[in-house]
Amino acid sequence: MRFGILGPLDVRAHDGSPLDPGGPRPRALLTALLLDAGRTVSTERLIDDLYGEDPPANAANALQSQVSRLRKRLGLEIEAGPAGYRLVVERDAVDAHRFERLAREGRQALAAGDPTRAAELLHEGLALWRGPAPEDLPRLDELRLGAVQDRIAADLDLGDHAELVAEVRELLARHPLSERLYGLLMRALHATGRPAEALQVYEEARRVLAEELGSDPSPELSALHLELLREQERDPLRQRGVPAQLTRFVGRTEELARIGALLADARLVTLTGPGGAGKTRLAIEAGRARQDVCYVELAPLTDATGVPYAILTALGVREGLRGPRDQEVTQRLVAALEGRDLLLVLDNCEHVIEGAARVAGQLLGACPGLRILATSREALGITGEALCPVPPLAAGPAAQLFRDRAAAVRPDFAAHHARVDVIDDICAALDGLPLAIELAAARLRTLTVDELAERLGDRFRVLSRGDRTKAPRHRTLRAVVEWSWELLDEEERDLARRMTVFVGSGLSGGATLDAVEAVCGIPYPEDLLASLAEKSFLEAAEGRYRMLETIRAFCAEHLPDTVLAELRDAHAAYFLRLAAEAEPRLRGHDQLPWLARLSDDRGNLDAALRHLLRTAPTDGLRLMADLSWFWRLRGLTGERVALARELMDAVGPEAPPGLEEEYALCALNSVRGDGDEARLAHADQVLATIRRQLRLPFTVVLWTLAVGPERSQEERVLAQVGDDPWGRALLAVGLGFQEQFAGRPEASETLFAQALAGFRQTGDRWGMANSLDQLGLYADWRGERTRALELIDEALGYARELAAPEETADLLCRRGTVLLRSGAYEEATADFTRAAEQARTAGAPEKVAGALWGMGDAARLSGDTALAREHYQSALESSARSWYSVGQTAHILLGLGRAALAEGQAEEADDWFAQARSLSTDAQTQRLVLAEVAEALACRTDQPEHAVKLLGAASSLRGLLIVDDPDVTPVERRLRRLLAPDVYKRAFELGASDGQSAVSEWSADGKRGAASSLT
Repeated sequence: MRFGILGPLDVRAHDGSPLDPGGPRPRALLTALLLDAGRTVSTERLIDDLYGEDPPANAANALQSQVSRLRKRLGLEIEAGPAGYRLVVERDAVDAHRFERLAREGRQALAAGDPTRAAELLHEGLALWRGPAPEDLPRLDELRLGAVQDRIAADLDLGDHAELVAEVRELLARHPLSERLYGLLMRALHATGRPAEALQVYEEARRVLAEELGSDPSPELSALHLELLREQERDPLRQRGVPAQLTRFVGRTEELARIGALLADARLVTLTGPGGAGKTRLAIEAGRARQDVCYVELAPLTDATGVPYAILTALGVREGLRGPRDQEVTQRLVAALEGRDLLLVLDNCEHVIEGAARVAGQLLGACPGLRILATSREALGITGEALCPVPPLAAGPAAQLFRDRAAAVRPDFAAHHARVDVIDDICAALDGLPLAIELAAARLRTLTVDELAERLGDRFRVLSRGDRTKAPRHRTLRAVVEWSWELLDEEERDLARRMTVFVGSGLSGGATLDAVEAVCGIPYPEDLLASLAEKSFLEAAEGRYRMLETIRAFCAEHLPDTVLAELRDAHAAYFLRLAAEAEPRLRGHDQLPWLARLSDDRGNLDAALRHLLRTAPTDGLRLMADLSWFWRLRGLTGERVALARELMDAVGPEAPPGLEEEYALCALNSVRGDGDEARLAHADQVLATIRRQLRLPFTVVLWTLAVGPERSQEERVLAQVGDDPWGRALLAVGLGFQEQFAGRPEASETLFAQALAGFRQTGDRWGMANSLDQLGLYADWRGERTRALELIDEALGYARELAAPEETADLLCRRGTVLLRSGAYEEATADFTRAAEQARTAGAPEKVAGALWGMGDAARLSGDTALAREHYQSALESSARSWYSVGQTAHILLGLGRAALAEGQAEEADDWFAQARSLSTDAQTQRLVLAEVAEALACRTDQPEHAVKLLGAASSLRGLLIVDDPDVTPVERRLRRLLAPDVYKRAFELGASDGQSAVSEWSADGKRGAASSLT
């Protein structure tokens, strides 16, 4: 016999037929015996279970009578003894005991590293549950929750993550204090290519645990958080991967093999075929087999010029806060892809074929390790391109696809044993096109297979004939969608039509429930959305509803123009409100979730902006202004330059009253590069008229980055920042840099500390990272290396949470410099190497240069001047030519000079030092650069007093000499031994009184001496 207590009591005979134990008391007695099957249960406990606090006077006799009746009714063997009663039955015959055994063995298998076995055992055990456990047995519910978590962990280990995110979120809603569930959700999100969301889950866990329990996350959860951060840093491109799929991939074995063979020989393979043939899914499956792959969705583009920016975005390459420069886009892509063995999947190229072909050709020519897999309705037309036509599914895979999708809408489908020939006829009538087959299978919700086959025969007569010379492939898809359209009721059709106002395809398409309700004007649309999703008119995932582009185009044809105009107005108004709501949160504690929210709606926000550009340009200015900081944080500005220019043209040459700030931001967004001085001047003029607090304080950041740091001291900035907390913190950063450039480190450090406090108060990670970076610099200058590393490591955590590779590269370079001054050359080299990898990923050559000069310094200080020279020369080749990189270039030149000096090449060293000195006259950070030059020259001259004057000059220019600087401190100590204290002091003070003159004197007199022994 079999017994079930995981849910309503269920007793089955040997043949599987159900048995009735009787009324409530027999059921309670049997349940009590089953809980300890095979073991004696005391008389006292059984009486308590049957009668509670009011047992009869002859309770023992009453119990004996109940046991006797239960024996006879079910034919059970129940032994009686002095201690109580024992049900003689195998423990595995009771579902609760069998579940406990399977859960225990599953957990052991998981711990032993066998997720396959663990998943089998745990799935089997959990399938035994038919409802809640008995109310007085909470232990079983706890075991069930543990088994579910073990099963999820096993599924994650096996790579089955597509549907786990929603399941874990649902469990967390019921168990919000479970740290293990938080960890599982982080793993699931990370595995599905959503690392930023995974990191945000950790922040949510930390907040909930602090608020509810007053505790921090466990060491295990913190370790997982650190592991995900490091993995994101180690291999940012691989995490981009290809989109996770929600359904099983069917067939296409030959096509996958052919793609693999073609990619082995050709560097560009294009999948061609009609819409709905499955090109995208095939490309995704082919990409899934590659170790290093990046997927680029081109369908949302409306202009071929957007192709390179789409690739930049997919790679995670941010343009940085300086904004876009068209002439640099390809070079930036090359910098990000150079030296990588990467497969780039360019999906849906047909409508931007010229741009896709041009960029593909340029990248393939410059990046020998790159391969491209494209999908298009036509070839790209590039020499060396290998074409792989994607035919309709063969009969067998087509039928299997039909069965899979049919089972999804009708779980009992397999039990109906539909005739194979009928299914084959259906698939043949649909021409083997996967989309058509999926839509047809959805019809089985209300029809039998035979009814479906008959209907298809009447409906698609032309398809059954297969006259492809007269019926283009897109007509096949149209027929399928048209037929599916008739399956909807009027309410469903109305919502489907209205849903077309949302951007339908791509990773940032679709809409949330509240967006659907607000824009479509249909209250409580949940049921309709669910119905459309069931009928394959919508894809529903992670709280968003997306419509396939083919279906969207069909539904849009049925939408009257008047309704469409109203919907576009409502759509623009909704996303205008969303952007306004998001903008202040991008500078606060909610920064990460709102960055993710706006990223999900990028396509809709762009569509809203384009609509407002045509219909309400002043509202367009507001929307663009509210999105500007989001674009900068996410590195998306380049794709919006054309929109900004169109909007400027629509508004006209004068700022609308009250929108001067928004107008100036639009002008800044319209600047492409060095050829746009007039646009920059126009923005500057408009900003100069504003003498009030800005609504959007980040305007000051974008303006300063465009015009240079020397302008940030203007009085108008104080008025424009006003009393906004974020703006005041930002102002402290700007003033801190000014004090730094002026050689006043104490005042500068105080300002950066104020900035950090302000940014901590607002919760802005970007601000905290930048403030901590400079505070780490000053701790390093004072010789507080441990403290410096603590500050920089905290900043690195914020930069990684923001998925900001450029900022991460800068901070890793800062960390490497601290380690250099600590004598930890190998650790420093590791940080500089990681920084270079991050910078290459970001396509930021100036950041690569910074990492390379750090590697050069590490090699030189450890005695390998030949390797140091290689790094320095590579750094020079990568270094940018702009105001913010002059100091970097001067540092590289000084490194080459020091390397030459270490090799006894005095004249060569003089030349490098002279080049560095000449750069310092043009640097906006002139004093800091000149201080480094002075220190280098002090190592060169053979005149001790002049060397001390140079050190005095460096101290005056920077505000101090860096404690334990491996290049300078040994020289300083040597000079103190050579000179009397009063002579040293007098020379040092003389140099400090006029630092620039001291450097000039070296140029006139000092370099004629031989290489100094001071080093």
